[in-house]
Amino acid sequence: TTHYLFIVVVAVNSALLTINAGDYIFYTDWAWTSFVVFSISQSTMLVVGAIYYMLFTGVPGTATYYATIMTIYTWVAKGAWFALGYPYDFVAVPVWIPSAMLLDLTYWATRRNKHAAILIGGTLVGLSLPMFNMINLLTIRDPLEMAFKYPRPTLPPYMTPIEPQVGKFYNSPVALGAGAGAVLSVPIAALGAKLNT
Repeated sequence: TTHYLFIVVVAVNSALLTINAGDYIFYTDWAWTSFVVFSISQSTMLVVGAIYYMLFTGVPGTATYYATIMTIYTWVAKGAWFALGYPYDFVAVPVWIPSAMLLDLTYWATRRNKHAAILIGGTLVGLSLPMFNMINLLTIRDPLEMAFKYPRPTLPPYMTPIEPQVGKFYNSPVALGAGAGAVLSVPIAALGAKLNT
């Protein structure tokens, strides 16, 4: 019980870091226009936190529990913005839970092998999270119009949304985000596990 109470406290604080990782990707305008940054930071933050606490408890399911706490916390924040008069789609809640379930499944299927959890689970998170979040962001109505219509007072000038240049660099942000997330999640999670031992 103490372990899980500890995780609740830390996961709420981790949520603050995760939803703001990469500068305001918690908000629809920034999450949509900077999807690669969104994918890298969310994959990395989820894997590092979930691996750390999963190995701390040694219980498969901890990663999903961790992701659920972050999701609830973010929905509360979304509701707070909505209550202030902002549109429902003003805040994008990242889809962490399915990727965390893959991480838990890997840990369970490999008989609690922490190296397999880091290598296989970290890769699965890096590959799946960008896909789930792209589908999530596709459901948001015209994020750029919303960003200009409802500017945030704390938004620095360098983060002002711009019209994306389709095809200028890569036509598939999902592929680019998934590749970058998968590559970076594994070594950073390994470092987190090493610090845990």
